Amino acid sequence: MSQNYTPEYIKKIVRLHEEEGRTYKSITAEYGVFRAGISKRCSECGKECQTNPQA
Repeated sequence: MSQNYTPEYIKKIVRLHEEEGRTYKSITAEYGVFRAGISKRCSECGKECQTNPQA
């Protein structure tokens, strides 16, 4: 996910994995993003949500 994606797009990708339980493989196949990028964004989101539960 090294391209400049909108925050909304990133949230959508993270939500697919975190909330809907989609696998990295299915997300990469459908959206063309890299597994490492998804993993990184999910990790960042998790840290952000822990420090700022309102986000």
